[in-house]
Parts: sequence; C-alpha cells; structure tokens
Amino acid sequence: MNPANGNAAAYFVDRHVAEGRGGKPAFVECGQSGRTLSYGDLMTEAGRMGDLYRLHGIEQENRAAMIVLDQIEFPIIFWGSLKAGVVPVPLNTLLSPDYYEIILNDSRARALFVSAELLPTVAPILPRLPHLKKVFVVGGEAGEHLSFADELAAGNPGGTVEAGADECAFWLYSSGSTGRPKGVRHVHGSLKATSDTFGALVLGTREDDVVLSAAKLFFAYGLGNAMTFPMAVGATAALFRGRPTPADMFLAMAEVRPTVFCGVPTLYAGMVAHMAQNEPKGLDRLRICVSAGEALPAEIGNKWKAGTGTDILDGVGSTEMLHIFLSNAPGSVVYGTSGVAVPGYEVRLVDESGREVADGEVGELLVNGPSAAENYWNQRDKSRSTFEGHWTRTGDKYERTAEGRYVYCGRTDDMFKVSGIWVSPFEVEQALVSHPDVLEAAVVAHRDETGLEKPRAFVVLKNGAGGDGLADALREHVKAKVGAWKYPRWIDIVPDLPKTATGKVQRFKLREGA
Repeated sequence: MNPANGNAAAYFVDRHVAEGRGGKPAFVECGQSGRTLSYGDLMTEAGRMGDLYRLHGIEQENRAAMIVLDQIEFPIIFWGSLKAGVVPVPLNTLLSPDYYEIILNDSRARALFVSAELLPTVAPILPRLPHLKKVFVVGGEAGEHLSFADELAAGNPGGTVEAGADECAFWLYSSGSTGRPKGVRHVHGSLKATSDTFGALVLGTREDDVVLSAAKLFFAYGLGNAMTFPMAVGATAALFRGRPTPADMFLAMAEVRPTVFCGVPTLYAGMVAHMAQNEPKGLDRLRICVSAGEALPAEIGNKWKAGTGTDILDGVGSTEMLHIFLSNAPGSVVYGTSGVAVPGYEVRLVDESGREVADGEVGELLVNGPSAAENYWNQRDKSRSTFEGHWTRTGDKYERTAEGRYVYCGRTDDMFKVSGIWVSPFEVEQALVSHPDVLEAAVVAHRDETGLEKPRAFVVLKNGAGGDGLADALREHVKAKVGAWKYPRWIDIVPDLPKTATGKVQRFKLREGA
C-alpha cells in the first residue's frame, strides 16, 4: 500500500490488511443469510472490480450507478469502484421508475448495479437510457443481464489506482425534500474528513464497536454511519437490508447487540411507542445513539433516554457536507437543540442580506468545513448559490441561544409569518408531538379566506388515539406550549406523512395537496 495515495480505498480498505486486521469482520448481514465480509475479503473482492470494469469497457472516471440494498455487495461495489478509479453513484432504492430515468440520464452512468429485488422497477426504463452500456444484477436471477457474482468471480484481484485527495470520488443525489434531486460530487478526501471529525471527535467510534444504522448506505448519513466511521477504526457494521420498522429494528438489535445505533427522528418516535408495549432486547451493549435527517423533538429524546438509558446525539448534516457538522455530544446533550459545531467545522447565521444575526434571532445556517462537496453536476446556478467560497448554504433556519447552542426552526422555504412574526413549523410540530395522542406532525403555511398565511397541521395519531374534541384540544395544547398566534387553524388527521428515504418530511407535498 502506498501511504501517499489519496484514494480513499487505500485508507479505508487496504490499510486494515496491512495493519493485521484482514480477518476482522467488516460487515455482517442481519437476518437469515448469515453472511459476513472480512476486511481481507473486502480488499480481495473489491480488487476484482478493476478487471470487471476493464472486461466490459467501463473506463476510469466513468460513472457506475448503484441501486443496491444494504447487503455485502454494496461495499464491494463502492470501494471496488474507487479502487478502479470509476465513480460510484449510489441511488435511493425507493424511487419510482420515472425518477430513476431522470437520474440515470442526468449522471450518464455507463454501468448499473441493481439488486435482483429491484430489477423489475428499473427494467421498463432501461431501453430509454442511451448512456447505459451494462447492467449487473446483484443476487438472484440476472435473466438477459449480467450476473454480478459471475462477472466478479471472473476477475483477478488488483491494486488501488493512484488518486489525489481532491479528485472526484463518488456522487450522491440529494434526497429531494424540496423537489428534484441534484447530483452532489464528492472528493476522496471528504470521506476521511468526516471520520476524522464527527466519527472520531463526537461519536468516538472504536475498533470494538458494532454499528447498526437504520439509515441506508445510499445517502450521506447512512454512508458515514455504516461504512466510513466503522471502517476508519476497523470496527464492524451490521447491514439491515429491509424496511426499518420499529419492530424489525428491535429484532435486528437483539440479533447483533450493537454498541452504536443510528436512526432518524421518525423511527425513534415509532420505537419509543413500540417500547411502551414491548420489552426491548439487544440494548445491553448500546453506548450511544445518533439522529439526523430532521431535528429530534425533545419529547422523543427524553423518552428514549428514559426507556433505554442511552442518549441520542441529535445533529444536522447534509448531502452537500457529507455528514453531520452540528451536533450534541456525549456528556453535553440538550434535547430540543442541535448542539454546537462539530470540531473542524465553523457555522454562522445570516439574514436575507448576508449579515450575521444576534443570539435569539432567526437566520440561515452557513457551514465551513473540510467535507464540502465540489459542486452540483450540471447545475451551475444552484452550485453558485449554495457553495460560496469556503461557506456552504444549508437552507436551514436556526437561532443561537445565549449558551451558544443552535435550535432548529425549519427549512428556509418552510418558514412563514403570522401576524408579522416568523413562525417555525418545527416549533409547532414539537408542541403537537408532546401531546400524548400524537405520534407525528408536520406543519405548513396555508392561506385563509383573506389570503393571509396561517399554520396548517397534518397529524398522525398513536394507535387507539382520537375522539371528539381532539382537534380543539390540540390547538389549546399548542397555544399553551409555544404561543397563542402559532396554533394550527386547520388540523388534518392522516395515516402517515410523505417522507424521503432519509426520514425528512416532504412538506412541499403537503403544501401542494393542501
């Protein structure tokens, strides 16, 4: 291994074999498969990707799209692509065919790796992808396409191509909480930057950790949780390929007994409700939990701590910054806040004119740190408006307390004024979910008969909750919690809320449907 090689695979994969951890499990699959992948086997199998690409005419710097579930093949394809100098593009495994067509054509991917279970979703659009040359099916029957297992086995293990830390390594597509996804281009050095900062200095990942992430590998939060952070220290990640329901996550925890668990606020809310009726198992080794995607309501954090004895480190990150840059920390958790800047990052709050705001005032959050993306692919105007020199605009509205902690107020597009005063949808949502009958809530602006904007709430109730007078009771509850003018004028009881795969509520869909 060349220690001067800036290729991220040299650090995250090859180094562990050189340092004697080749036999250590890097990944284990939850469930019945019983499959494990050691660091040594990962280096060998990922090394075969170079031959696979050469055999099929996929060249260095070409893009290779991945619609792959959280299974052992994912890290082989991802790291094998980096070793070969090909740019992997992990995609959300829950998208519709139309979205896949848009993204695959936008990225001009030459190769596609797709889990067999997801092949029927993309099969109808394949004839409409002129840039795509090869389709590799992961697991199951390949049919008219190529079997990934067979093609990989035909190659010989190879080395890791030389790359600079500032060279483009992989793309991620933004989760689309506000609309159409954007291709976010990240460099090799960003992966180590996140593990050196949040992974090492906040989470404190250790070699003996077992990490279980409900958040999937295809987006930035899950990629750090279950790949970058454990692999930086030679730890083990448990991969859960299914849909992360509260019951199934507790089953997975009972199976692998994680020391670190990573989820999103929606899941934690469901797991807290599940714990009220069921004795959780598999928590005996749990030392820390992480939440991101949206701000964690204080009610959920406190109930989780009471039920498990373990704190949740709530933080905020973005696809553009690759992982969490603002967070609570062990021994310094204040639920209802996103904590302080992760060591290695700077944050500031600015108004519409770019001037910094005072404590207690609402401003847009800007961040400066080592893991910022290069740009958006083929979207120059959006790149220029988001990446301003060293600073990246997050699109999140925050206020800073006198103690220097940051409190989430909502997305820039979600904020609105009532009676001339800014209203944070998240603040109203927190008040709603603190009611004993409410599981989840989302608040958007809605115009009344005079054309003025007022809060409208969409509420998911706990099982068995409801009854006459609940809407009025919820309005009074909000008035008492956060202020008389902030209460929702309309309350819609709904079975669920539209979300991205990262667990972010898609408020734009609620606004469109209101």
